[in-house]
Amino acid sequence: MQFKQLDVWKRSSRLSVKVYRYSPQIKDFGFRDQLTRSILSVASNIAEGEDRDSIKDSIRYLNMAKGSSAEAITQIFIGIEANFIDRNVGFDWLGELEQINKMIAGLIKFKKLSLQQR
Repeated sequence: MQFKQLDVWKRSSRLSVKVYRYSPQIKDFGFRDQLTRSILSVASNIAEGEDRDSIKDSIRYLNMAKGSSAEAITQIFIGIEANFIDRNVGFDWLGELEQINKMIAGLIKFKKLSLQQR
């Protein structure tokens, strides 16, 4: 359970909590459901990947976390434009997701290097 020590997991988990706490303000249920699912998948996939036995599996789940993050970014942009999400709140989330994506990419790069060194 070393994923709990990763800053990227901590940050993505905290962002998920922020989105969930904000979500009652989003009146469109379908949109709210899709956004909360995608944002929750970021931290969940990081955790699942880090709990796998192989580096290849871990990388696969980290890539899924990046995909979920891209999905959440898209939904947040749409939510801002559709006035489902306050502009300042949405752009705060987007900035955090950009940082989380960079951290995930760095972790993937590190794991790929460790695979090559075997």
